[in-house]
Amino acid sequence: MKLAVPTETRAGERRVALIPDVAGRLAGTGVEVVVQEGAGVEAHFPDAVYVEKGATVAAGAPGTVSGATLVTKVQAPTPQEVEQLAEGTTVVSFFQPASQLDTVRALVARKATAFSLDLVPRISRAQSMDALSSQATVSGYLSTLAGAVRLPKFFPMFMTAAGTIPPAKVLVLGAGVAGLQAIATARRLGAQVRAYDVRAAAKEEVQSLGATFVELELESQEGSGGYARVQSEEFLARQRELISNEVAASDVVITTAAVPGRPAPVLVTTPMVERMVEGSVIVDMAADGGGNCELSEPGQDLVHHGVVVCGLTNPPSAMPTHASFLYSRNVANFLALIVVDGALRPDFDDEIVAGSCVVRAGEVVHAPTAELLSEGPPRDTAKESAS
Repeated sequence: MKLAVPTETRAGERRVALIPDVAGRLAGTGVEVVVQEGAGVEAHFPDAVYVEKGATVAAGAPGTVSGATLVTKVQAPTPQEVEQLAEGTTVVSFFQPASQLDTVRALVARKATAFSLDLVPRISRAQSMDALSSQATVSGYLSTLAGAVRLPKFFPMFMTAAGTIPPAKVLVLGAGVAGLQAIATARRLGAQVRAYDVRAAAKEEVQSLGATFVELELESQEGSGGYARVQSEEFLARQRELISNEVAASDVVITTAAVPGRPAPVLVTTPMVERMVEGSVIVDMAADGGGNCELSEPGQDLVHHGVVVCGLTNPPSAMPTHASFLYSRNVANFLALIVVDGALRPDFDDEIVAGSCVVRAGEVVHAPTAELLSEGPPRDTAKESAS
């Protein structure tokens, strides 16, 4: 069986789906691993190391995926990339299918099978395949560093002959994997940290990291699989009203509320930003999804009333070596479920395999994606904006 690892084509994406060590272990099981020339360079994994580990390096994407039974990527392939695949190829990557409907249509046309790692069920047996969590760990760490380098103050308390400098006050909105890592990193840097989450169950985790949990007079919003459920606009309005004083009192606010397939909820409004002290910083990890701060611009720092609003985009890509290290192991653990004795044999009775499958042999089997596709072709937004 040939397993292909193409170079990522999304602008700014520096990760690679398989690092050399993992490629080598797969090659040792009888799988032919073919990596596109330069695929790991941005993550600091040279072609020569792949060859040393037993993989083959091919020039160009067409040569890499030609004849491949299985293709693994970080980002979803574009429709043009799907056209290069042989009919019936299986693809494993982050799809977030709700935002990749054109790619899903292209996969259907190629009678392909596609597994999306962002759909892996949150059960204990799947923890080693939970790529969303592994990459969120990187994002949380980087978000705190982004805040620290933009804040014109120290994070830790300093006692000097010239006087005592108090610690920075950091507020983390959202205590999922990314939020907890942001809390832990801010605490290591010596900041005074407060955190809020709509799930009451997060309180214990926040406190275990030495941070203070902010309790609001709101009903807990526990959802399934450890996620928060989608909140109503009435709930979000009340939440913003109650959290406003916490935001105003903070030197750094880190927001982490991203909802796969939906716009990010607005947690920090313009009036809330205007109440913050000049020099304060907001780091918005949900900028790719529209932003938790209504002023956020993806990939940009803007200043409003003296407050820096940092719209982070694809933060794991800024730390590609360890992000790829973690993602690669998630992929390998998932492949162990669908590759048996060197051959592709997915067991669709397995809830992890079935739950993460978007397209199976050209049929859309992920119900929410099928529903979106049934609504008809997307509007031609390019023509609308031109008219």
